[in-house]
Amino acid sequence: MHAVKVHEIKRNYNKVEALKGVSFEVRPGEIFGIIGPDGAGKTTLFRILTTLLLADSGTAIVDGNDVVKDFKEIRKKVGYMPGRFSLYQDLTVEENLTIFASIFKTTIEENYHLIKDIYQQIEPFKNRRAGALSGGMKQKLALSCALIHKPVILFLDEPTTGVDPVSRKEFWEMLANLKREGITILVSTPYMDEANLCDRIALIREGSFLKIDSPQNIVNQYSKRLWSVRSNDMSRLLKDLRTHKNIMTCFAFGDTHHVTVNQEKPSGEEDRFGFKDLKDFLEEKSHSEIEITAIDAGIEDCFMELAN
Repeated sequence: MHAVKVHEIKRNYNKVEALKGVSFEVRPGEIFGIIGPDGAGKTTLFRILTTLLLADSGTAIVDGNDVVKDFKEIRKKVGYMPGRFSLYQDLTVEENLTIFASIFKTTIEENYHLIKDIYQQIEPFKNRRAGALSGGMKQKLALSCALIHKPVILFLDEPTTGVDPVSRKEFWEMLANLKREGITILVSTPYMDEANLCDRIALIREGSFLKIDSPQNIVNQYSKRLWSVRSNDMSRLLKDLRTHKNIMTCFAFGDTHHVTVNQEKPSGEEDRFGFKDLKDFLEEKSHSEIEITAIDAGIEDCFMELAN
């Protein structure tokens, strides 16, 4: 049995198609990532799967229960951490956790082993109001509240957005520990680098899934030649690269530009378009400090290829 099974889920907001017939399956005990930019439909999908929103059409089964017919059962066995901090800001850390435990007819002590590694980091501040916590501490409190009733499946909607890099790293280490406890985890994120921390991922754009597979398999299927290019004028470099007939695509990636290259020429292999050809072209355009390197694709490169 699949932990989650979704078939052709659609959801519109007036004339906006938030989800355009999404289908996928999540295996028990895996970390399944839904990766895509803001507005892609991630939150709408999670709200449907946690019975907070009705789909316009399609079916979704969560731990063997239908999200429409069996919504009460699903709410007992899933944990949900929304993207926006939604705990009681005027209550203390301990009071928030106590309330969530009582809602599910359990206690902090009963499932303390499950949240111990997480809660110990904020326990020194248990008498501090939730609204006064830092972003990383709010994240840990929200995760503790989502786990206190020992859910079978955990839904985390963009849990690391706006959190510092150290807290992000700690958070994913916590998820790896929870996976070892046998909890199935669905996590959405706009951060492409977090894709590699999942067992499998779905790349989503404008309400549609572009690809579902393991991060490594998606990268392995990238077939284009990819170069990293820098110069003294990165803004103008982007425009100039896009004018060259052998540059198929060009996108800014941090402090470099990633370009896909058509190296073939009708006259044969010996005349393939190479680093020197591109460097000569850029020097003619008055660029200096030019660096060109062949690189392997990452998840973000794959996403850009599939989205265009």
